[in-house]
Parts: sequence; C-alpha cells; structure tokens
Amino acid sequence: MKFNPDVHNRRSIRLRGFDYSSNSMYYITICTQDREALFGEAVGAALRGRPGTSGEMILKWLKEIENKFAGIIIDKYVIMPNHIHFLVYLPCAPGGHAGPPLQKIVEWFKTMSTNEYIRGVKSGLYPPFNKRIWQRNYYERVIRDEDEYLQTWQYIDENPARWTQDQYYG
Repeated sequence: MKFNPDVHNRRSIRLRGFDYSSNSMYYITICTQDREALFGEAVGAALRGRPGTSGEMILKWLKEIENKFAGIIIDKYVIMPNHIHFLVYLPCAPGGHAGPPLQKIVEWFKTMSTNEYIRGVKSGLYPPFNKRIWQRNYYERVIRDEDEYLQTWQYIDENPARWTQDQYYG
C-alpha cells in the first residue's frame, strides 16, 4: 500500500472493551506541536520561571478543569517544556451515564490555553509558535489498579529530574 498524505488512518487510543461510562482514572500526555519547548525549563519538581510565564498559564488552565467540569479531579501533574502529564479522575454521573467525555475535557483545555497563549504572544509575554500550540491528538491510558496508579504518579513526580533522558526531550 502506498502512503497517501491526504488519507488519515488514525488508530483509536481507546482501550478495547473498557466501560468508559464508569468512574475512571486516566493518565494523559499532551505534547506541543513539533515538540517545541514553549513552557519553560524543567528543573526539580516544577518549571523554572517567574509567575506569569507560559508554564504558569498552562497550570492555571489545567487547574481550571476542575471548576469547569463537575466532579473532575486533577490528581497529579507536571508541566514540562514541551508537554504535560497529568492524572485525571472522571466520575460516573448519576444514573450510570457518563459525565463529560475525556476528549471534551482535553479539547476545552487546549482551546482555553491556546487562546491565552496567543494573547501572551501578541503582548510579548510568551515565545512565538509555529501554527499550533498543541499536537492534534493526545495520549491517554486508563489506570486500572493501585499499582499502576502509584507507578504513574511516581513517573510524573520524577519526570523533571529525568528531562534530558525523556522521550520528548529536544
């Protein structure tokens, strides 16, 4: 089969057979477009920089998810120079119907943070970017048990210290 750039053959990031309408914890990674370092420098457990930096702005919108979507909890996060990782808890709404889908939450976060980033570029606060802030998609993984939760929590916590060995580095 010959490659055709006009045909988008995306594979699903959904876990086959998983009940997405149940209470669930997810591990999310969202990368900047072309892995461009827009959010500061990874140092220790947080980004180096003054309040008002683009990384601080990203954190503001990440925390705002809990206010926008009822029952959602951002449990653990890290903002790296060109990506973010976070654990998010999505409760099942009353009656067994799913609350806001994860995709809707991620899209809202990307929209809000992109809009503010653009305003920051126009006012000279943030570095410019090429066409888009965020990559089109994101990575999600369902956290299935406590061991997986603890391993993921530790990975997020230690990510800045391992930045130069990170798959998203450079």
